[in-house]
Formats: sequence, C-alpha cells, structure tokens
Amino acid sequence: MFSLKVISTLDKLPKQDTVVTIGTFDGVHIGHQKIINRLINTGKQAHLKSVILTFFPHPRMVLQKDSSIKLINTIDERRTILEGLGLDYLLIKKFTKDFSRLTAEDFVKEILVDTLHAKKVIIGYDHRFGRNRNADINDLIKFGALYGFDVEEISAQDIDDVSVSSTKIRVALEEGDIDKANSYLGYNFMLTGTVVEGKALGRQIDYPTANIKIAEDYKLIPKQGAYVVQSMIDGKPVFGMMNIGTNPTVEGKQESIEVHFFNFSKDIYGKGLQIALLHRIRDEKKFESVEALKEQLLKDKETSLSYLAEHF
Repeated sequence: MFSLKVISTLDKLPKQDTVVTIGTFDGVHIGHQKIINRLINTGKQAHLKSVILTFFPHPRMVLQKDSSIKLINTIDERRTILEGLGLDYLLIKKFTKDFSRLTAEDFVKEILVDTLHAKKVIIGYDHRFGRNRNADINDLIKFGALYGFDVEEISAQDIDDVSVSSTKIRVALEEGDIDKANSYLGYNFMLTGTVVEGKALGRQIDYPTANIKIAEDYKLIPKQGAYVVQSMIDGKPVFGMMNIGTNPTVEGKQESIEVHFFNFSKDIYGKGLQIALLHRIRDEKKFESVEALKEQLLKDKETSLSYLAEHF
C-alpha cells in the first residue's frame, strides 16, 4: 500500500531532494495520471521524492471571487485519488492574495528551492507563474540554471490531452453522460457528503433514501436524473440508485441528492459517505401521481439490478 504524505504547512516537509510538478489536477483524470506517472518514474530513476504542488482554494475563487466555478473533485476527493498512485508527497499550498503577489523568482526560491529542495521540475510548456502570471517556462529554465534544478517540459500534445479531458469531463457530467465522464477519469465520478434528515417521503413509498448533503458549494453536481451508484459502508460495498433533482411529483423546490440502497437497513444518519456514480438511468420527470412514481422506481430498480448483474 502506498503511503502518500499530505502537507499543508511548508515547514513540515523533510529536507529531501525532490522532483516536482505543479498544477490544480482537478479530476486527477487519465491525462493527469500520465503526467503523474512520469513524475513518479522520474523520481524512482533519479532517487528523488516525487511531489505534486497544488493550490487550494482554486486561484479563481480568490482572485476573481468567481463563485460560479465548479470543480470535478473536492480537495479531499483529490487527495484520496492521489493516494492510490504511488506519489510521495502532496503539498496543498493555501492560495491567498498575498501569495499571488509573490514574484516569480521569490516563488522559485522560497517554494521550489528552499522548501521543496527541487532538483527537477516537470512542467507544461504553457505554465505561467509569479505575480500576474508574468513568468513562463523559459524563465523557469533560467531560474533552474541559477538555483541548480533541471526543467522538463510536458509536450503540447500531453497538455492538450489534459485540458481537453477536463473540458470533456465537465461537459459530460453536465449532460449526464456519466459513462463518458468515467472513461476520461479512469475511475468512477464521486459525490462526497453527509447523510442528513430529509422529509422521509421515500420511506412512505417503500423506497427509503439517504439524503446526501454536500458541504462544498464549488463541487460540480451532474445533470439531474436517476443513477446507479455504489458506496462503501463500514468497509463493505453497497449498491443502490440515486436521484439528483427537486422531486417534482411531490412539488419539491430545492435540489436534493437521495440514495436508495438495495438490501440495506442500517441507520446511517450523520455518516459521511462517498457515492460512486456508475451509470445514468433516466432524466428526472414529474409523474401524474405518487403511484406512477412508485411504478417508475420499481422499473429503475430492475434496470439498476440488471446493470449491476452485467457489470459486477
């Protein structure tokens, strides 16, 4: 089992020579994984510790007060995914306005050299850094010569793969194409939240649900509708079907995320859950009656079980 060390305080990093890459890595998708694997392999070959330097909150949240930005992962989800890849360190640097004013050379000296002891930096050809993002890879190469680290450029093709993948994943999620999103991610898209009290409407129609509250308002929520899902509860996989929507049949107004787990009856109120979205069944719709809704839920359950029998 890999043991990723996650650090958010700069002075907590031990003095070891490193190979570093820098980025948001939202989604940690197959394009990102290609770059991360190169980082890890370089580290092994050169006897350097592999480090991802990432920033949180997202710079746009701080500099533009852009509350509309939606990310594929929460920072905790990103950490969880990175844990399985074989990376040595994840440094989550708090992004602030003061930090954004750091000059390019101060960033290199204080972060890459004095803190990370970088001997190699793997970076995209289009990467920009420093105050007003006014430095580029050519500046980084000059700083490398000055401070004693090499710079390896990630090709335009690989960078394009990363940006295209991120765009395609976001579009696929917004359109409800979870199969396509998962194929680009290389794992199942997830929603992470806490089980909270709902209106108990599901229980009244024999489909009790766990209402999931997601704390992070920047988390991208896929298109409304019904999905086949999986969660780990007390270390065991549990399958079910999930609805994202407003429950229009019972005149619901606010969007909710509700999961009905199959063959499951434990009390999980207050529990934190990670829900993996496996497949989308249908759009949300308003039914003529609660009875019609019950009939549809039975069909959804049959569709879900049929999908699970074929794929699990």
